Amino acid sequence: MKYEGIVIEKKEFVILKRLLNTAGYGQEDARGKSIYRLKQELTTALVYSEEFMPEDVIRFNSVITVASTDGWQKQFTLVMPSDGDFKTNKVSILTPMGAAVIGYAKGDIIDWEFPGGSKQITITEVKQPSGFIDANIIL
Repeated sequence: MKYEGIVIEKKEFVILKRLLNTAGYGQEDARGKSIYRLKQELTTALVYSEEFMPEDVIRFNSVITVASTDGWQKQFTLVMPSDGDFKTNKVSILTPMGAAVIGYAKGDIIDWEFPGGSKQITITEVKQPSGFIDANIIL
């Protein structure tokens, strides 16, 4: 891990906590386990204000490329649950992949539980959009 924990922008941290509190994680499936694990990671997250956020950290609306040790590679945009759309490569934060990558940085290697089993993925690229999520969204 490049940083000493996952890195989350302060306003996005508040939004993410609200989303996770309403999502529930009682299920024993990959989604439930991912939400639970992300909640645990948030307890030790490094929370930065906008001006101190590293450019290589994955946040809402980042375009990410990940590669797996079993040979596949995927590029997608990390989005709010209402914007998730598999057909346009928009992955919701509340999916196992979304929960796995938020707060990690380019070059990080992550072991995570996915629907097909545990996988190790490497973040190979992180691009930031010109504007980030509107922190005034009411959930």
